Amino acid sequence: MKSSIHVVDVDRLETWSRYRNGLCDRCAANCCTMPVEVKLADLVRLEVVDPFEAEHAAPKDIAKRLTKAGLIERFNHKHGIYTLARRANGDCRFLDAHTRRCTVYGQRPTTCRTHPQVGPRPGFCPYGPKAEPVMA
Repeated sequence: MKSSIHVVDVDRLETWSRYRNGLCDRCAANCCTMPVEVKLADLVRLEVVDPFEAEHAAPKDIAKRLTKAGLIERFNHKHGIYTLARRANGDCRFLDAHTRRCTVYGQRPTTCRTHPQVGPRPGFCPYGPKAEPVMA
């Protein structure tokens, strides 16, 4: 998926930057344009599935409801993995378009919590600098 901010190509991991503390503060959040795979516990943490539903409903029924609501784009029944839906431009639906910051940071999925320590290229990220504000 190509970001409108900076090209993020998971297949071209050699273009990624070595992660270091503070890098996210100056980044355009390109990692937030990649598909986010989550488990049911993440959906409960995000408060899109309530704990009762998680315990009593069939995962495929939860997936059907969340797909209809536009919250997930697909469900892998074999592995119990849901892929969060993204906006038309590829951004995560929980990414603020103006600040490029996560709007659910405290409840973010495990995938996001462990990135970039865990992922396609551990210790590296698809860093791209934020655009400078235009002065009139």
